[in-house]
Amino acid sequence: MNERIKELSEQADNYADGKTQMPGEYHPDWHDIRDEKFAELIIKECSKVIETWKKEPFPFDEDLAVQLIHEHFGLEVPPKHIKVIKI
Repeated sequence: MNERIKELSEQADNYADGKTQMPGEYHPDWHDIRDEKFAELIIKECSKVIETWKKEPFPFDEDLAVQLIHEHFGLEVPPKHIKVIKI
């Protein structure tokens, strides 16, 4: 797993622990709270990548945005998708 994803996962774990757990007790909502926070942290991380990129002096390119996010997390860039033109 990518190191940054591990860090975000740990942050989400710690957040859920702080919100729900007493030492030695199980809380039934822990996983829901943790998963929601993990998703929030990933979205914020993706937003940072796009914010940094959009300051560049060239037009926005969705394919490049996808590539940058995948590379940021150390994931393989997916093949280009077929673009649908709306009429």
